[in-house]
Amino acid sequence: MDNSSPDADLRGDMTTNGGRRVTIQDVAKEARVSVSAVSKVLRDAYGVSPEMRAKVTDAIEKLGYRPQAAARAMRGRSFTVGIMLTALSHPFQPEIAEGVADELEPTPYQEILITGGSEPARQQRSIEALVDRQVDGLVVIAPGINTSWLERLGASIPTVVIARHGGAGAYDTVVDDDQGGARLMVDHLAGLGHRRIVHTSHPIGGLERPFILSHTARCDGYIGAMKRHGLEPDVIETTYTEEGGYQAAVEALSRPVPPTAIFAGADIAALGVLRAAEERGLRVPEDLTVTGYDNVNASSIGRVALTTVDQSGHLTGQMSARLLLERLNGRAQPVHYVVAPRLVPRGTSAAPASRAARLS
Repeated sequence: MDNSSPDADLRGDMTTNGGRRVTIQDVAKEARVSVSAVSKVLRDAYGVSPEMRAKVTDAIEKLGYRPQAAARAMRGRSFTVGIMLTALSHPFQPEIAEGVADELEPTPYQEILITGGSEPARQQRSIEALVDRQVDGLVVIAPGINTSWLERLGASIPTVVIARHGGAGAYDTVVDDDQGGARLMVDHLAGLGHRRIVHTSHPIGGLERPFILSHTARCDGYIGAMKRHGLEPDVIETTYTEEGGYQAAVEALSRPVPPTAIFAGADIAALGVLRAAEERGLRVPEDLTVTGYDNVNASSIGRVALTTVDQSGHLTGQMSARLLLERLNGRAQPVHYVVAPRLVPRGTSAAPASRAARLS
């Protein structure tokens, strides 16, 4: 058995019955293979036979061996993937992270999750913290960071950026067809007979077109669709939070002529709209139609039953991880993947009261 491999000093963090740590040598002895063969399986190296992989994997599981990330990183790979969310409070982003984790599960890679907040400077520090921890690649969700900085990042480490339109030269992107999704919702509402449709959006921030985040693309799609139907766009800028949706609804419903429908740019904001409607004694959808965007898990709960647009957070995460793995395996050309949205009508949308009365 060859114990002279450069990986021979890798050690695990599980212990044997005797109390000492399980080493790569222990795995090799149990599998009756060389230490270099175990190392190849751990590194997912080319040329490992299925029989060899099975023997080593069985030995690893039997002994409970886990190679130390620090030792792996010293040899070129840590087998970790960094995920930066802007916030855990936004229900759609954890769904993306779950999709990434599920796609990575059968691979040697383990995800590390970090939040970057809404400020670009903090997001940049969060990403740098992941890079300092020697992750092999990055999945970054909805960053408001300068485009040139992201390009430099992508040139130095495999990176996938989610929910940022405009394409890229050094990293991959995964976005929803946000304009198309907003058109689906406006078509749905106009088809029901709504003419006064308010849209809650989010400030564009410091980004410059064509590099925009999903909320700006949705707003663009809403405006274009409203004009196509001969309707006047009505946008209230707020935040994609429950409180932001509530404040936007309070403003809209306080007008002398309030809207008959509020299309919130995110499901979390739509929940705030529902709260504002309930406080005013308005029935949904009889007195006010409320719709959202994202199709987060809470939207399908019977009491909520929110009409929304599904952009599949889980699929978004899966595709991001898939693209990242391709990058780690040598692909150099950037890929721009677009998720197709789908309208999900539920119980919060109906014809406006005046039209419903005429049709009854």
